[in-house]
Amino acid sequence: MEADSLKLLKECDAGVKMGISSLDEVIESVSDLELRDILKESRRRHEVLKKRVEEYLKKYREEGKEPPTMAKAMSWIKTNWKLAVGESDDKVADLVTDGCNMGIKSLHRYLNQYPAAKKEIRGLAQDLVVVEEELGKKLRNYL
Repeated sequence: MEADSLKLLKECDAGVKMGISSLDEVIESVSDLELRDILKESRRRHEVLKKRVEEYLKKYREEGKEPPTMAKAMSWIKTNWKLAVGESDDKVADLVTDGCNMGIKSLHRYLNQYPAAKKEIRGLAQDLVVVEEELGKKLRNYL
């Protein structure tokens, strides 16, 4: 149980950090104020989850996990390439939606991979899924 809990917790840490980083990359590129507010609110919700993850890591006396370097690099390249062609809100919505979908897919994979994780850690992962799903739904109007 402890091993699954720690592994799932570390994946949540990497995922929430990736989400915050991705949102930081695009927020200033958005011209629509309502879209910018949606992204800022999601970033705030990610920060709340990040604090919860950090509390659990501290409780377990464990270090967090950084998102994979390759994933961060590929995200940065894709974001900057798409935005270099011309900054537009629909491109930002498309990029963030892709990120949400990848995050949801990864979190479900980890929930299945670590079934013995403690209930509260599984709940934390599911809360992160909900944040990603809600953001994806809100962005549909901008695609």
